[in-house]
Amino acid sequence: MAESHRVVIEVRGLVNRFGPQVVHDGLDMQVYEEEIFGIVGGSGSGKSVLLRSILGLHRPQAGTVLLSGRDVTQLDPTELRRIKAEYGVTFQQGALFTSLTVLQNVQLPMIEHLRLPPRTMDELAMLKIRLVGLPADAARKYPAQLSGGMVKRAALARALALDPRLLFLDEPTSGLDPISAAAFDELLLYLQRHLRLTVVMITHDLDTIFRTCNRVGVIVDRRMETDTLEGIVNHPHPWIQAYFHGPRARARVSADGA
Repeated sequence: MAESHRVVIEVRGLVNRFGPQVVHDGLDMQVYEEEIFGIVGGSGSGKSVLLRSILGLHRPQAGTVLLSGRDVTQLDPTELRRIKAEYGVTFQQGALFTSLTVLQNVQLPMIEHLRLPPRTMDELAMLKIRLVGLPADAARKYPAQLSGGMVKRAALARALALDPRLLFLDEPTSGLDPISAAAFDELLLYLQRHLRLTVVMITHDLDTIFRTCNRVGVIVDRRMETDTLEGIVNHPHPWIQAYFHGPRARARVSADGA
């Protein structure tokens, strides 16, 4: 992580309810500039609801969500649209438009936020496609013609279309085999380092967490416990202990030691 500890995302007292179900009850979270921050939690803990709240796609019942000092819960649609140009996001299944080629998918944020001639957009989109390690001929293919790993990379290229400094990833390695997942992790580390990105990532992948994250926030009891990777592994909460020291975690440690 960079020496700078400037806070770029701050969530304070977040409350999310759906009918009688309370998902978040006073959740706090801080993300520092140029770190990779992992978000972990059990099924139903509200990881995706938290992400949607941060992105301004869901308005919480209470709390504030500051992106670079601006409270997204209080912004009107025009201001939210302006903020959307400042971050990139990938969703769990890639969320590519199946009727568009990879090139056209990558160009969508450019069409929405920039006024550029078609040739310039083609050149910029090709730069992003190559940046994420896809071959040039992938640009003309449709999502159905790509492997799972290539879909993830195409979605990442689209997320980077507007050169954001802030990147949100929702389960970026889910559904990938271990080799493809490890390659994606290495790509993320390379891009984060060279583009000086701040990355917020929802993941349940222990390998990805240990390989990439500077700090981890775990959603437990409708709030968040945050620490460095070393610190969170030793947190006494029973769910956190089970997650980081359970059978799957022990298998990972055994594999690393083999």
